[in-house]
Amino acid sequence: MKYVIVSGGVLSGIGKGVTASSLGVLLKSAGLRPTAIKIDPYLNTDAGTMSPFEHGEVFVLDDGGEVDLDLGNYERFLDVCLTRDNNLTTGKVYAKVLEAERRGDYLGKTVQVIPHITDAVQDWIEDVAHRSADESGEEPDVCVIELGGTVGDIESAPFVEALRQFQFRVGPENCCFVHVSLVPVIGVVGEQKTKPTQHTVKELRGLGITPDMLVCRSERPLEDDVREKLALFCHVSPEAVLSAHDVSNIYRVPLLLEEQGVSEMLSQKLGFAIPDSRTLLDDWKAMADRVDNLSGDVHIAMVGKYTGLSDSYLSVIKALQHSSFEVGRKLVIDWIEASDLEHIAEGKDESKSLEAWKLLSSADGILVPGGFGDRGIEGKILAAKYARESNTPYLGICLGLQTAVIEFCRNVLGWEGANSTEFDESTSHPVVVFMPEISKTHLGGTMRLGSRPTLFQVDECATRTLYSGVSHVDERHRHRYEVNPAFIEDIEAKGLKFVGKDDSGQRCEIFELVEHPFFVATQYHPEFKSRPGRPSPPFLGLLQAATKQ
Repeated sequence: MKYVIVSGGVLSGIGKGVTASSLGVLLKSAGLRPTAIKIDPYLNTDAGTMSPFEHGEVFVLDDGGEVDLDLGNYERFLDVCLTRDNNLTTGKVYAKVLEAERRGDYLGKTVQVIPHITDAVQDWIEDVAHRSADESGEEPDVCVIELGGTVGDIESAPFVEALRQFQFRVGPENCCFVHVSLVPVIGVVGEQKTKPTQHTVKELRGLGITPDMLVCRSERPLEDDVREKLALFCHVSPEAVLSAHDVSNIYRVPLLLEEQGVSEMLSQKLGFAIPDSRTLLDDWKAMADRVDNLSGDVHIAMVGKYTGLSDSYLSVIKALQHSSFEVGRKLVIDWIEASDLEHIAEGKDESKSLEAWKLLSSADGILVPGGFGDRGIEGKILAAKYARESNTPYLGICLGLQTAVIEFCRNVLGWEGANSTEFDESTSHPVVVFMPEISKTHLGGTMRLGSRPTLFQVDECATRTLYSGVSHVDERHRHRYEVNPAFIEDIEAKGLKFVGKDDSGQRCEIFELVEHPFFVATQYHPEFKSRPGRPSPPFLGLLQAATKQ
């Protein structure tokens, strides 16, 4: 087993996840079978209870793991299927060590960070790295490990120490350290500054890890004298100082690293041969070129409540992008804060409301993504009403399905007080209800989570056609509320058909509105399985309808 360990310095959010994913693409293109692990030094057991404003979206895996959004990057770039154990947090490690201590596994010893926590981290990495991450069922050849946070943070110190020890456990010839840093440009002169990178590498080396490669983030390509200076002060060869400057699209990052000889350096360090033909890289270049040459815009109105931070909807954005590549159009997302749509309805003539309605009414398609809490709910209901009445293509995901059902019941069935019990427990028509098996006392890991089957109830419908006519689909879920089965018959009688249900035949998974160009919603989250070159079918349907294809 080979290991590539990616750390970061200077500041967080610098691009470690994309770097790690891109290195995985290069390794996969060389014929190796990759897997990936994300280390998050926070104390939370997982990302499930964290606000999207705090940490971006919660990515859901097949096994129901609620994990960091970087695992989504790995799955999309490497086309792998990871598990909850591929996301290692401080909370998970300490829980495992304390459980072992309670069992008496340490035979009376004082339990300490070194060696017990650091050993547990290394054992976890070795165990997970050897698990199959693709359909072949075969053991991976290489594991890309990303250490979250910034080197020097107090919470990441045990993990840095564990990785320092790990290089000797597996052998230095099987371990490659890649450090991602920032090279800022300060002042009117526009000089690229090396001092932040010098300091972060000094910190890393002081902790016992010497990077084999430096990936330098900058706006413009790294200048030769800056590269030489970094090599001199950071104890790496000039060839191993890599420029990760801004590129036209994210799919060019693996190609950018390849142009600088990264595959060759990895092969020399880790001892594997590079084949003459690398079809995967050719495919990436073709995709990057295609993305750069898209013509014509398609405007999708994204009506949400976390619109101030696009990472809150990262997988949704990626799924829209994958579909836009397929229909050959440039994606333009018009972000609409759901609560802004409510003000005009309440009789308030505000400029923000007018702008929000202007964006909504001029969009080619409308998407209402998932979310939690009652803020902006009435705005999402208004967005669904507009899409239904104006024949604008609509896709609702999770909460976007529930709000569309509420709107339909209020305005088509005439049930004025229809609502979800999440927002109004005393509603006269509880058309969306809490799922009976879900815990009401614990939030973490208690939702209906992970990959579950959805069975099509009819032979011919738009969604089934998009899924190539299969009888059922397996998609990932993350919800506590569902459409109330008691009202389904009444709803369907008015033209909102539930064409997909779970294997019990009770839970509504997909609806379509009869005699509408494209009015579709799913209780599951199809965005989590979208891939470049293999877009999620419901998203593709929205983009095809929005571009009249």
